[in-house]
Amino acid sequence: MVLEPENLYEVDSDVPDLTGAVLLHHVDGFMDAGSAGASLVEELLNAHENRVIARFDVDSLLDYRARRPSMTFVQDHWEDYQAPELVVRLLHDQVGTPFLLMTGPEPDFRWEAFAEAVRQLVDRWGVRLTIGVHGIPMGVPHTRPLGLTAHATRPELVKDYQPLFSRVQVPGNVAGLLELRLGESGHDAIGFAAHVPHYLVQSTYPAAALVLLDAVSKATGLVLSGGSLAESSRRADAEIARQVAESDQIAEVVKALEQQYDTFTSAKDEDNLLLDPNDIPSADELGAELERFLAEQQNGKTE
Repeated sequence: MVLEPENLYEVDSDVPDLTGAVLLHHVDGFMDAGSAGASLVEELLNAHENRVIARFDVDSLLDYRARRPSMTFVQDHWEDYQAPELVVRLLHDQVGTPFLLMTGPEPDFRWEAFAEAVRQLVDRWGVRLTIGVHGIPMGVPHTRPLGLTAHATRPELVKDYQPLFSRVQVPGNVAGLLELRLGESGHDAIGFAAHVPHYLVQSTYPAAALVLLDAVSKATGLVLSGGSLAESSRRADAEIARQVAESDQIAEVVKALEQQYDTFTSAKDEDNLLLDPNDIPSADELGAELERFLAEQQNGKTE
């Protein structure tokens, strides 16, 4: 039996009036360089009280064999099963304004039905704006201000952002499809993608999450906490600076990226910040040294 979109989710009976609220979303599975979107979600959930108000039927949406949930075995029995959740949470910003956050694994199946289900919730709650967040790799140095790619269902929503691409085709993803379908149904939706230095995409890079936090705050007027992210970013930047200083090879690559970045920002006729593979080494060519340093940092190891 095929479930209709309205049967893909359950909503709590005590949801307050949310007319005019904002819905943020980040789902795992497509692309999130530097864990930018995931880090922002973690910050919001840690800094703002929240509760789940809607749950999606993950049994109908996920391929468990492709992304097997964790189970815990103790001596002679199964003790725990980490059931995946795709949920919408209700949060309040620092001045009490309610907003919504949808998180969980990206659906493997029934993308159109899922997008329609979210649209129904947007209508049901009177959501005024939906925003998706994640990180993408770019050929930029960590020593320069991070950029942001913004796209929306109406140009007016992202008029303050300079487009970097004229036309590009990428693998499909639920967040993109949701934005497309919301726009077709007359709803406002934005997508923010923080630019993460391509040599840091496998590491958690808090500075990228801060860029997303700032963009979301400006677009929505929400007063969001970012204190933990700011402190994490300072520590990460100091560690990266140490690592670069210890490797002439890495320092040379970063210097080349800085020169390219500065040339771009001073030129008026360039149309993107994509790395020219003929001029600058690729991510693989940055060398095993930086990868080892970042892996040790992520795993909590010390020299």
